[in-house]
Amino acid sequence: MSPSLMTFQVFFTIICLFLAVYRVRQKSSSNLSFPPGPKGLPVLGNLLDLDGSQPWISFTQWASTRGNVVYCRLFGRQIIVLQSQEVAKALLENRSSIYSDRPPLYSTKATGSEFNSAQLRYSDEWRLHRRIFHQSFRPEAAKDYLPLQLRKARQLLQGIIEAPERYQRHIELFASSVIMSAVYDYEAKPNDDPLLLAAEKAIKVFIELASPQTSAILESFPFLLRLPSWLPGASLKRLAIQSQRNATAMVNIPFHYARERAMTATSNQCMISESFKRLETRGNADEFELALKSSSATAFIAGVETTASTLTIFVLAMMLYPDVQKRAQEEIEAVVGDQLPTFEDRPSLPYVEAVLRETLRWHPVFPLGLPHYTTDSDVYNDHYIPKGAVVMANIWAMSKDEIKYPNPDEFKPERFFTADGHLNDDTVDFPFGFGRRVCVGKYFADASLWISIVSLLATFRFMRPLDNEGKEVDPVFQWSTGLISHPKSLPCRVVPRYPDMTARKLADVIDVST
Repeated sequence: MSPSLMTFQVFFTIICLFLAVYRVRQKSSSNLSFPPGPKGLPVLGNLLDLDGSQPWISFTQWASTRGNVVYCRLFGRQIIVLQSQEVAKALLENRSSIYSDRPPLYSTKATGSEFNSAQLRYSDEWRLHRRIFHQSFRPEAAKDYLPLQLRKARQLLQGIIEAPERYQRHIELFASSVIMSAVYDYEAKPNDDPLLLAAEKAIKVFIELASPQTSAILESFPFLLRLPSWLPGASLKRLAIQSQRNATAMVNIPFHYARERAMTATSNQCMISESFKRLETRGNADEFELALKSSSATAFIAGVETTASTLTIFVLAMMLYPDVQKRAQEEIEAVVGDQLPTFEDRPSLPYVEAVLRETLRWHPVFPLGLPHYTTDSDVYNDHYIPKGAVVMANIWAMSKDEIKYPNPDEFKPERFFTADGHLNDDTVDFPFGFGRRVCVGKYFADASLWISIVSLLATFRFMRPLDNEGKEVDPVFQWSTGLISHPKSLPCRVVPRYPDMTARKLADVIDVST
């Protein structure tokens, strides 16, 4: 047999095998149904079935009748909602080769968000961003930021004791300044820092455009971003232009500041300076620098909004559950006395640890996380999951799992203790995502949350507001809508735990505790 004929036969055999496998897969998938879900309408799909401001609530309600994997459509997009930790791990982690992509977004350039590492497709570019994140925020590297986080937590206390009525603003400043220092080695001013204000403005618009409902509209009707901005009703176009301008400033200005300091060897340890030390080992310096600029801006966005929102939810819980607050403060006092706690005290404060876990579980600030995207079709529990489907892990539903968390609407740190009084193994990791897309900064975030929570508990009491007759009433507020969920303008009486505590005395306590 001639070599050419042999080559043809091998090629022909491979083609036949490929077609046979394709037909079997096509036949098997055609015999399978999608996961259960509401029927929906033409074009709109299940848009009218959803609570537009809190879609995670609707998804969670569907779970009770349709199970832990739900199928729906939104403007023609196929969406798979995963309602339990077990299913999310089974798919997003155990089958990560299929579920690690992000949906293609056509609005990123128009809104100025193409830099965002969290939205990148599963690609070499994403892998480069991921390596940069990992080098700066892996568990071993995150420990280097502990002194910075402790110092910023002490500044938070000083800000609140001087202006307790502005406690929520001080929490926002803590979240912004701690990540700004860690990423850019930038020391923010305590009031009206121009760089922080510009960054916070950019984040606010970005979060609004990234909300599930707005994102779905922009991706389904991209012509909305091509309308003239002066046209009545073109509010999304105007918002996109504003977002693009804000994002350009937020990405470039702090990076250039940090880059100059790193190049002149005047920078303290931060994400930028440590990354530039590794620049000499990179083959393409321009590519690496662009990835570093983008990933550092992403780290700032992720760190600010989630930390501030979680701390506000903590304040709400302490107001509504004073017995929990009292028990945590008694534990702190028994361990550190009249000083302020440090990270070295963390192993000796298990109840405070449980308060942090319950804060993350009680009201997840990122209820739907970020969507995944299937790069191939899949079958799970005899249900067909198509290629090109948007896959969402419903963090909210996981936090309300009545089997794992009985009475889930109650704030009960005790649920994290075993019968013999030790902390259990549930560290509430699911709010940080799953699989290859899990949040790399979770160790840094965990440390920032713990030191701020324990410091606030050691110094202040968080109490319900008073009515006109001086009686305590439940706080009246609204929940933010969109990508992030947290209380807006939460009224709270913040008073020092010790009546004679003043700003001067607090400064003395901080000096003694350092």
